[in-house]
Amino acid sequence: MNEFLISPAANSAPSVCIGLIKVFFFVIISILYGHNNNNNNNMGVIGATKVMTLNQTVVPALFAFGDSIIDPGNNNYLKTIVKCNFPPYGRNFIGGIPTGRFSNGRIPTDILADEILNIKKLLPAYLDPSLQLKDLLTGVSFASGGSGYDPLTSQVVSVLSLSDQLEMFKDVIRKIKAGVGESRAGMIVSKSIFLICLGSDDIANTYLTTPFRQPHYDIPAYTDLMAESASSFIQDLYKEGARRIGVVSIPPIGCVPSQRTLSGDISRGCNEQGNQAAILFNSKLSSLLTSLNNKLPQATLLYLDIYNPLLTLIQNPATYGLEVANKGCCGTGNIEVSILCNPFTKQSCNDASTYLFWDSYHPSEKAYQLITHMVFDHKINNFF
Repeated sequence: MNEFLISPAANSAPSVCIGLIKVFFFVIISILYGHNNNNNNNMGVIGATKVMTLNQTVVPALFAFGDSIIDPGNNNYLKTIVKCNFPPYGRNFIGGIPTGRFSNGRIPTDILADEILNIKKLLPAYLDPSLQLKDLLTGVSFASGGSGYDPLTSQVVSVLSLSDQLEMFKDVIRKIKAGVGESRAGMIVSKSIFLICLGSDDIANTYLTTPFRQPHYDIPAYTDLMAESASSFIQDLYKEGARRIGVVSIPPIGCVPSQRTLSGDISRGCNEQGNQAAILFNSKLSSLLTSLNNKLPQATLLYLDIYNPLLTLIQNPATYGLEVANKGCCGTGNIEVSILCNPFTKQSCNDASTYLFWDSYHPSEKAYQLITHMVFDHKINNFF
């Protein structure tokens, strides 16, 4: 694949470095894939106050499914290198503790549960062994960093697939029924909000970085595969009683710092191939949700656009109190993410709140707060 080759015409040091970085990422993912086979396995501008007052009789719980954007620490309990339960992650979290959230502080589901739905301060990881029934009654996150709509995406890095996450939700339903009875359990599920947020890793990692899908799928066909998986998962959730389901679009993935680096563009512009793939998938996702809304009785399925809000922040950071939008706070901000952003990483920024991105792939807490309100403040009432 050309993505992993250093161009014969690229004799400059930057080009060589880019090529080596790509090889490095490819080798890590290939090793993980092989191992897995062997084992079968400007808040002043936006969101200064809650847009509406909600209580637990309206939205009793929030259940989240997806990837690292909303993983609050499930990967801590998995045998995968896709982890962040170590400094400097969490340095602006409560107590400065790294919890497994892929940011310097809170993530979107925490902000949604607290500032918008008014359910609880933080949405916990389902795999946290300290969880009690009272935690399940107000919702948990099953999300796993590195997961995707494509089953291969989670398999490559040994994390929770969508089917794994669905089975865990079924287990939660059983526990809730045992704890409060079938009638109340049914009410909790039907009135809760379900959030689905993934797809970035399918495009950025599985399709654009590994050799496993490109020989068999062009981008239109691959995004069809993703959309079919999304459709199946949404209908599976519906069968389990979910009725209020919000599905987050893919962001402008080609503009995150790591994708700017891997594109090899010395000016560090956005990777347009990644962005165009995201736009194509998002159009299919939007159409899919319209279709399912007509098909599934009593269901409210919302398309939650994150592409345009994030692009707005990237193009106009100063408007929202941000100073840096093309690299992350951690290390050089060009490539560090997960295990590459660690206690030994040097040169990290002093104030993450001035950065759009925390590491080379994930937004900072400040950015997450801006984006979450931009997406939900004018959408949340549509669930009711």
